[in-house]
Amino acid sequence: MQIFLTGVGCVGKSTIGKIIAELLGLNFFDLDVEVEAFFKTSIERLQQSCFNMYEFREEAAKALADLLNRPESAESVIALSPGGLMGGYLKVLKKNHGIKVVITDKPENIVERLRFYDIDSRPIEKELTLKEKKLYLREVKGDMTYFGTSYKRANLQVDISGLEPVQAAHKIIDAVNTYTSESSLVT
Repeated sequence: MQIFLTGVGCVGKSTIGKIIAELLGLNFFDLDVEVEAFFKTSIERLQQSCFNMYEFREEAAKALADLLNRPESAESVIALSPGGLMGGYLKVLKKNHGIKVVITDKPENIVERLRFYDIDSRPIEKELTLKEKKLYLREVKGDMTYFGTSYKRANLQVDISGLEPVQAAHKIIDAVNTYTSESSLVT
């Protein structure tokens, strides 16, 4: 079984994905980590080397294809980027039968989980002011709108509003199990 998790930045893909993998006895992969290892540079530096985000996704999809060709990814949970169902990523995923899950949450909750990194992907401690929180809230809402159309390509959308990571993981596992059992009835 392969479960692909996507959603806007800081929705909890990596945190929840690790828990799901542990609960199901699967391997866990964070695509951002895989992209950086594949290209031997940070995500931000790779993005800067590309003309636009479409070109970046085409390049980064090479790391996803490489990951999916590795035997250890056959039984895994993979945290995709927010654009994980777009461009090059989508082309790679169309050749795969994994379950694609979009994690959703209220924008206000996501803003409280924001993390910041420097150009080399090193974490930066940052306390947001009220004004900055309002700006980031607008940005998160914009991302939800921008990526929303691509998220319709997923097999499932699971709202984790108000849930702790372990609760969210269980909710996603339940949704995947229901989807899998319903899919087997159709075929």
